[in-house]
Amino acid sequence: MNIIVVGCGRVGSQLAILFSQGDNSVVVVDTDATKFNNLGVSFEGSTLVGVGFDEDILIEAGVTSADVLCAVTDQDNSNLMIAEVGRKLFDVPYVLARLYNPDRTNAYLQLGLDYVCGTSLVAEEMYSKVMAARGKFIEALGNYDIMRFALDLTAHQGNSILVAELEKDHEIRVVAFERKSGQYSSIPTRDSILYEGDTVIACVRNDLLEGFSVYIS
Repeated sequence: MNIIVVGCGRVGSQLAILFSQGDNSVVVVDTDATKFNNLGVSFEGSTLVGVGFDEDILIEAGVTSADVLCAVTDQDNSNLMIAEVGRKLFDVPYVLARLYNPDRTNAYLQLGLDYVCGTSLVAEEMYSKVMAARGKFIEALGNYDIMRFALDLTAHQGNSILVAELEKDHEIRVVAFERKSGQYSSIPTRDSILYEGDTVIACVRNDLLEGFSVYIS
C-alpha cells in the first residue's frame, strides 16, 4: 500500500515504523524536520517537510496514488483539516485521524471520518484498523465501524457460512448482503447463508477488526 503519515511525534513515528516493516511505501510529513529523528534507523520510508493540509505538500507526498492517509499531528483542528482534504479533494480510499478531545467525536461522526481517540497504544490501534479495513471503511459510529467488503472464506471450512455463525464468532452484525453474481441482495436473518465472494455490509466493533479481517477480501 501507499501510505502517508502526517505528524512525526511519538505516535506518528511509531505508526510509520510499523507500516514500513511491511510491504508498504510510506511517506512521513511534518513541519519540523527534527521530528524525523524519531523514526530511527529502522524506518524504510521517506520524509517531507511541510504542512499536512497543504495541497501541494500532499501532492508531493503522493496523495494522488495513496491508499491510506493518517493524520496524527498534536492538533485536532489540523488532523480534521488533513482528513477532509485527503478525502474530499483527493479521494483517498481510507483516511484515519487521531482525536484528542472526545467532546469533538460528534463532529467526526457527522463528517463520516474514521478516528482513534485516546492516549495509550494509539499507534497500534491505528495500524490494526488500517491493516484490517484495507479501504473497506464506510463510516464510524462511536466504537463501531460500518464496512463493505467481499467475503473471504479461505480461513473457514467450506464455501458458505451462516449469518448467525459469523455474528456469534466475531460479535458483528451483518446489515445486508449481495450475491457475487449481483442478481440477489437481501437484509439477512440469522439463518441466511453467505457464500464466498458475496458483498457484505456489516457493523464491526473496531477493537475486533484485526481478528475479523480474515473474512475481508
